[in-house]
Amino acid sequence: MAAYKTLVKWGKESIEIEMDPSQGVDGLKQTLQARTGVPKDRMKIMPKSKGLWKGVLKDTQDLSSLNLTGISPPIQMLMMGSATLPVEPVKKTVFLEDLPPEEAAKMVEPSGLVNLGNTCYLNSVTQCLRVIPQLRDGLKSYTPSSSNGASQQGQMHALLLKSLLSTMDSLDKSPNAISPNNLVMSTKMSFPQMAQTGPGGAPMQQDAEEFYSSIMGVCAGEMRGDPSLRAAFGGEKPSGEHLDGADNVIDAVFGLKMEETLTCDELTTTTTDKDDAMDTDANALVEPAVVSYDLHRKLVCNIQGGSDASSNVNITHIGEGIQLSLTGKLEKYSDALGRNAQWTRSQKIARLPPCLVVQFGRFYWKATPDSQDHAGVKCKVMKPVGFQSVFDVYEFCNDKVKKVLKVARDKALAEEEDRVAKKLRGEDVEDDKKEDAKMEEDDEEAAALQAALAMSVEPEQAPVGPGLPHEFQGLYELFAVVTHKGRDADGGHYMGWVKADNTASNGSDKKREKIADSEEDNDDWFVFDDDEVSPCKTEDILKLKGGGDWH
Repeated sequence: MAAYKTLVKWGKESIEIEMDPSQGVDGLKQTLQARTGVPKDRMKIMPKSKGLWKGVLKDTQDLSSLNLTGISPPIQMLMMGSATLPVEPVKKTVFLEDLPPEEAAKMVEPSGLVNLGNTCYLNSVTQCLRVIPQLRDGLKSYTPSSSNGASQQGQMHALLLKSLLSTMDSLDKSPNAISPNNLVMSTKMSFPQMAQTGPGGAPMQQDAEEFYSSIMGVCAGEMRGDPSLRAAFGGEKPSGEHLDGADNVIDAVFGLKMEETLTCDELTTTTTDKDDAMDTDANALVEPAVVSYDLHRKLVCNIQGGSDASSNVNITHIGEGIQLSLTGKLEKYSDALGRNAQWTRSQKIARLPPCLVVQFGRFYWKATPDSQDHAGVKCKVMKPVGFQSVFDVYEFCNDKVKKVLKVARDKALAEEEDRVAKKLRGEDVEDDKKEDAKMEEDDEEAAALQAALAMSVEPEQAPVGPGLPHEFQGLYELFAVVTHKGRDADGGHYMGWVKADNTASNGSDKKREKIADSEEDNDDWFVFDDDEVSPCKTEDILKLKGGGDWH
């Protein structure tokens, strides 16, 4: 028999229940006893809706005989009685240990990775790669090709990628730390240099950047073709114009197309006029600039020291270090001069990626000619280099990309200036936003028509990279960091720092916490110290200054 929605008034409380007439009066009272704590024998239930019984409900009343379908819902009753029994919770309490592992993993802090003997380099990089959806979607769609399966190297690479995905999935499903045995084993099989052991047989510490670059190389070689690209970008493959030469998931997600320009320093005059008739032959010579394009998977932040120890540039910020790495001097043959000459190298970004990777060049090789073996030593630069939670790449792009980014940047600037102007005039900006949202909801057809008209009027912008939004401004939000703790380049300890999934950043009305004396959001992060995972904040990340040994 069908259940009927019922509203029972008890003192100042209104209790909503589903009444099943087939369970009789005892079933009704049992339900109310569980909800209110009033014993069944002390209840007095009277009708409020017409068509029910008369007076106090008796235990002998046959509820199924009542014409309940003729009563407009909800059926209303009045109950009297004092609560003397404990009330059962509306929702049953479920303890964390009673949940399945997949559900328990969602309720606690992210899981860590067990250190299997100097494998912190692998653990920290894996935790950071884990939160990149394009990479994971590409890995899920990966199937080894038949040609790769025939070679031993192809089999090892397939095992490595499957182990990487399996480790990431295990981290999602387990509330406890995971032991990455298969990933460590397949890494050492694919990259024998990472299987080195020390004098006592213990595994040696490896370079996290070398592991990252090696993994990216394997993924780029294996995850090729339209199926992988479609999976990585939500089922729709980016156009060839957006990919701009990228034929695999890694180059599409992480790749930067770099435009390199070489100009000869000794031939500064490239044009002549009538007034320059007495110029020397050297000034009349023309050496055209040499422009070439290459695909990189990261930007490098050079720090004073190492190969650039003679530089007088004092690097204190990530932008300065990147600019230093994009420019330089070299010696190259000049066709105009017929000999080697000094050239200036300058690089600009010609295509942007959805995910930008920046490497801090902290490790370098220092020659030791006076030592006994003359072999040299690997050193670490401890100099602090700052960075923000949002990185602007506009100044590092070529003119073509700048032109596209400037349209969105100018539009955002105009909107911000308008907002500030309204605030200064005393107008309520939030009310304006709510009113605009309401108008859009009430007239979606007009909004769509207006958008179509705007698209037809505005000139179509050239793409700046695959998977990037139409109004991308060249701003990248920091979401993961790998740091090296210690002063020994061949030792020390790697840790991963990953931004949490903040509710406030996903459209919540909750006011976001700010870092003191700044406008930067102080979001939630997690620090992964192998199997130990701890919460932290954006301000803790910015204190890292690109590395060090305080953490």
